[in-house]
Amino acid sequence: MTLIQTLMNQTSINTFLEGGDIKRFTPTEIRETIQSLVAAEQVNLAYALGDAGLAIYPHSEDMLAINGLLAVIRQEWEQAIEMLTELMDMQGHNTQPFTYVMLTRALRCNLDPAGALNVVRKGLAQYPNQLELVAESLALEEYVHAINPTDTTQ
Repeated sequence: MTLIQTLMNQTSINTFLEGGDIKRFTPTEIRETIQSLVAAEQVNLAYALGDAGLAIYPHSEDMLAINGLLAVIRQEWEQAIEMLTELMDMQGHNTQPFTYVMLTRALRCNLDPAGALNVVRKGLAQYPNQLELVAESLALEEYVHAINPTDTTQ
């Protein structure tokens, strides 16, 4: 039985999540279930499952990625930054463009345009033609120039 089927069959979701039954599912299965829950607008259950999955697999790329995105949805910028930064550190040169974009946006929303610009530049070094990274870079460079017209780091 898949995790989503198991969750839907539970009479008490909290008992299932806290009872350790979730440990029999892989981080990938948990991530995919969270994605399905978000798509079905079951975000509170997705958050609970994300928290449980992260508690069991704290250094899993799947758990860091999905919980980073959940933190973005919740607008918990510091948590998103922490998780996405750890994910990027783990993945190194295998970091996906989407991760760079989401971390850039989280930093920007956390009022750290310089940090966001640094991340987007790293992403562009690896993916020079990725449209979202290019757009983020242009917007951030315009912003930095608007608040500090004498900045020559561009």
